[in-house]
Amino acid sequence: MEQSEGAVGIAVHADLALDVMHAVLIEGDLRGLIGWRARRAGSDADRRRLPGAPRRRDTTPASPSCRCRASSRLTCRTVSPSSFTLIVNIPSSITNPSKTRTGHSYLARTGHYDLGLSHPCHGAEIYIAFRLSSFVGWGLAGFMDRRTFLRGLSLVSGSSLLPLLTHCAESDAPDDAGGAVAFRHGVASGDPLADRVILWTRVTPEVEGPVRVRYRVAADPEMTQALIDERVVTDGGRDYTVKVDPVGLSPGTTYYYQFESGGARSPVGRTRTLPVGAVDRLRLAAVSCSKYSNGYFNVYRAVSARADLDAVLHLGDYIYESGSDGELGRAHEPAHEIVTLADYRTRYAQYRGDPDLQECHRQHPFICAWDDHETANDSWSGGAENHQPDSEGDWLLRVAAATQAYHEWLPIRTPDPSLLTRIYRRFDFGDLAELVMLETRLFGRSEPAPSLLNVGIVEDPARTMLGLEQEAWLAAGLAKSRATWRVYGNQTMFAQLHLLNTLGLVSGGIPGNPDQWDGYAANRNRIFDQWAQAGQRNHIVLSGDIHTSWASELTKYPGNPLSYTPRTGVGSVGAEFVCPSVTSGNSAQLDPIADVVRLLNTHIKYVELASHGYVLLDLTSSRAQGEFWFVDTIDTPEFGERFAAGYATPDAGDEGGGHNPLTAVDAPSAPRPDAPPLAP
Repeated sequence: MEQSEGAVGIAVHADLALDVMHAVLIEGDLRGLIGWRARRAGSDADRRRLPGAPRRRDTTPASPSCRCRASSRLTCRTVSPSSFTLIVNIPSSITNPSKTRTGHSYLARTGHYDLGLSHPCHGAEIYIAFRLSSFVGWGLAGFMDRRTFLRGLSLVSGSSLLPLLTHCAESDAPDDAGGAVAFRHGVASGDPLADRVILWTRVTPEVEGPVRVRYRVAADPEMTQALIDERVVTDGGRDYTVKVDPVGLSPGTTYYYQFESGGARSPVGRTRTLPVGAVDRLRLAAVSCSKYSNGYFNVYRAVSARADLDAVLHLGDYIYESGSDGELGRAHEPAHEIVTLADYRTRYAQYRGDPDLQECHRQHPFICAWDDHETANDSWSGGAENHQPDSEGDWLLRVAAATQAYHEWLPIRTPDPSLLTRIYRRFDFGDLAELVMLETRLFGRSEPAPSLLNVGIVEDPARTMLGLEQEAWLAAGLAKSRATWRVYGNQTMFAQLHLLNTLGLVSGGIPGNPDQWDGYAANRNRIFDQWAQAGQRNHIVLSGDIHTSWASELTKYPGNPLSYTPRTGVGSVGAEFVCPSVTSGNSAQLDPIADVVRLLNTHIKYVELASHGYVLLDLTSSRAQGEFWFVDTIDTPEFGERFAAGYATPDAGDEGGGHNPLTAVDAPSAPRPDAPPLAP
């Protein structure tokens, strides 16, 4: 839910613990309320208020030091001086009588309301004007679906405070807890837009308590041309992570940033905003599947050295949940499989302590999506292959812990703080490309088919990888897209990988892995249909998950010679590049049969099963080129890298003749000659 400056955001849920029929969780900036009161004597135009608020009303907000819980009518919990939480019963006077359900009166789905609350400790009336963005649920837990329950968990657990920290002046920031502060987990940036970008760090205080952090954004690596200089406060409620979203930046521009606290300074980071208008070139690196205990993160180090990248896409399996010792002295922390919020936070802290991952984050903005191992292996919306409720507890509680830690530790802009599983989003790179980041695990995925032979299940149109809500969002965006290229940040392999290609059978063959899109063939076909209805070609899918390298032409029925010709690529509407793993175990022992795989799947043009590395995507208005870059070892921190293969597809409306055939290239694309300097 978006919140305008100085306003109070609101979300509604049924309080499961107290069985409150109508409960409201109001999150906002406490200083915003204080500022509202300070401007009360001014003109109406000077007052910050939401539409629907009355013109005049006394407002006396609670003290920032309030800790009282004496009233059943109002519960005030001050999480930090920069934020607050109020949980209240909704008076019947603001329910909408025209919206009723038998036995229950409930709030309208949208609307503007005002609420006066008597504060028992301060004898003051707190006036809150708010916009109701959505109604979530009512009644007992038994009436709630999975998503409603997750939304409620996000609200009551404190994860609703995960969104951005608000700025504070010296006068209204709290005193620091005291003691030394260290920046042990580096800096990061992510989710760039044309005028803003998320900046991230974490402080490690010597003494528990609130910590004031200063951050600066500059035009030069030496940080002498500061453009933004602000202060925020973090605390243990968000694991001492800091996430800010400075606005007013220029499009297509490289910036440098740094954090300070308690006399300590973080490393200088480097980031870049998205371009607007006419864009002639885009360069993205795609990585996935980085298991700490499996080896050194040399791939991250290689990517960090590329000064001309616009962004790095992490396509999932950023961490692994298992308790693994490994063979290189890189045992997982904690040693057991992670289940609780404390477990996930500890695991992220370990990964973010790695110098190669830190360097990659420091030099480039990341755009991330999770896959399964950020929660548990082969996860879906209702469970996971590697989750045992009897010993590991309720699945939804585990999801709530895992997603909260993800939003704390990754530089991701949280689209919906009340539903942390909804991370699908879009990024526009001018007129050249639209990037669509998909969520294919926790938001709406149906349970995977139990085996390869469940033909009826994988073809069932009721089953979905994305969930119907995300499918509708994707279709609506496609209808509006005018970019030359549409790039998809995806997790599991999208192209068909069949054990047998047979015309008319299971969309052309027997699927090789039901956890991939092959296990959700009807959902994939709906996407092909959306592309056809929009009259679009030039679709580039970037995927991870299977730890190996693949390049494929995309077509709805690759085994049907009436719709696709593998020799010429006629009938293809795009291409997929599956990136190898950073360190996770691959299938080197099967590499000799790569040619057999391609023989059975003639739309697949490249298969390599033995190496670790990344994909470099180079886009121009006339072609898209995907390149496979491999490191020669993950067993030592000393390594080399090499260009292994590259495949290009022309603009289907230009040289492609309405199609997107893949052609092998002999050499990599040239780096940008004018790349901004890396951070020192």
